[in-house]
Amino acid sequence: MTLKATPLNNAHRAAGARMVDFGGWDMPVNYGSQIEEHHAVRTDVGMFDVAHMCVVDIKGDNVRAFLRGLLANNVDKLQVSGKALYSCMLNPQGFVIDDLIVYFINESWFRLVVNAGTAEKDVAWMQQQNTATNSGLTITQRRDGANAMALIAVQGQNARAKVWQVIPESQAVSAEMKPFNVAFAQSAVFGEAMIARTGYTGEDGFEIGVAAEQAEALWNALAAAGVKPAGLGARDTLRLEAGMNLYGQDMDETVNPLDAGLAWTIDLVSERDFIGKAALQSMGQNAQFVGLILREKGGVLRAHQKVIVAGTEATGEITSGTFSPTMQQAIALARVPMNVAVGDTVHVEIRDKKLAASVVKLPFVRNGKILAV
Repeated sequence: MTLKATPLNNAHRAAGARMVDFGGWDMPVNYGSQIEEHHAVRTDVGMFDVAHMCVVDIKGDNVRAFLRGLLANNVDKLQVSGKALYSCMLNPQGFVIDDLIVYFINESWFRLVVNAGTAEKDVAWMQQQNTATNSGLTITQRRDGANAMALIAVQGQNARAKVWQVIPESQAVSAEMKPFNVAFAQSAVFGEAMIARTGYTGEDGFEIGVAAEQAEALWNALAAAGVKPAGLGARDTLRLEAGMNLYGQDMDETVNPLDAGLAWTIDLVSERDFIGKAALQSMGQNAQFVGLILREKGGVLRAHQKVIVAGTEATGEITSGTFSPTMQQAIALARVPMNVAVGDTVHVEIRDKKLAASVVKLPFVRNGKILAV
């Protein structure tokens, strides 16, 4: 099978990146030291190729009403142009088709950014619902073809300053911008740039969208300004420290999002109906999503390991685990029974051993600071 390549593929290879098959995409896992890339984002600034993710523009007179029924979070929260919202998109059974970010541009244009591996399925589902509701919308994916966009995430405490250095026109529109907002800048060098103050690392920064043919020049300019390229390896340890879900690992079309720590992204309060609402209300929450810190030596926390709760036959499961470069400890995200509390000790089955772990509130790390101990 031929792997798909982002517009930055040549830049990664020129930088000596170790490339891997990531869901059918040829992507960099690291450029040397994954640990150094992780620390660069936590303490300074790093950047990621996220052009495998898919920008989807939905346009038309009925777009708000359409998204009101399509998404579990309520787009009526988006009343000011440029505001963004994180949401799940559910199937009728109440399970997660995808998690995504939706940006409100104007009343006839909303922009979504969806995950790489689910993009084709997502767009097909949106088109199906567009037809079923007779909404008459234009749904355009921006990853392929003449109007393709590429996304670069610049993350870290110095990220915004570096972006302003490379795209000076972006400072005026983004200097006062709060997190989870988007603005557009017209760069003399790179053309129109989407500047979104969102990310997936627990650090501040921007996700920048430019025309695909401008992506390599922008990447190289950021690198020349001292922004360290970082691969999928660091991206995973950073998002896990930040307590952020990964689709396909922490939730998918078999997982109740209420059990995956995503209740905050689902509006069950308003009278608005949406796909999956009735099923979710029927299922309710049956597990909780917590952080674990391994307290004994002799193992690393990994997905699918069993979590044993003393005094009960109910068990939990680790969904994501790693060794935290920031904390220098083994950490994990886990779904556990409802009676487990922060501060409890549980045990994790690692090979033939049962090792003690503490239950902690997420996130582990945010804005360079360790929050879970």
